[in-house]
Amino acid sequence: MTTVTSPLTGQAVALSAVPDPVFAGAMVGPGTAVDPLRQPTTAVAPVDGVIVSLHPHAFVVVDADGHGVLVHLGIDTVQLNGEGFELRAAKGDTVQRGDPIVRWDPAAVEAAGKSPISPVIALEADADSLAAVIEEGDIELSTTLFNWK
Repeated sequence: MTTVTSPLTGQAVALSAVPDPVFAGAMVGPGTAVDPLRQPTTAVAPVDGVIVSLHPHAFVVVDADGHGVLVHLGIDTVQLNGEGFELRAAKGDTVQRGDPIVRWDPAAVEAAGKSPISPVIALEADADSLAAVIEEGDIELSTTLFNWK
């Protein structure tokens, strides 16, 4: 089983409430989301593994079981062309849960007209393979968001 922890501090948000139809419809995969605190912060690795994809606004870490976890920092943030995001790791890096990946400012994202709500997605999973999914309440950095069986 893979335990996926929060890459951010904030409020848990059900995936169905994310303001993007692709994420809300779980088309990318099941999971949950975090509405981050509005202050500069660093998104961290949600699992131990290897960074297989890394963009200023999103990253994927694959664990030893082959489970890929996507962290998407905000909605439509690709349109910001990396402005306001600072990479703290590199594609191919081996990371431990809690290691810094991307520094960003959710308040600046919001000021640019984008939602800072950040989906945390179990890639290529079916909804039945996730358990104990947190969809509401306060979330601290590295709080368990869901278990992937």
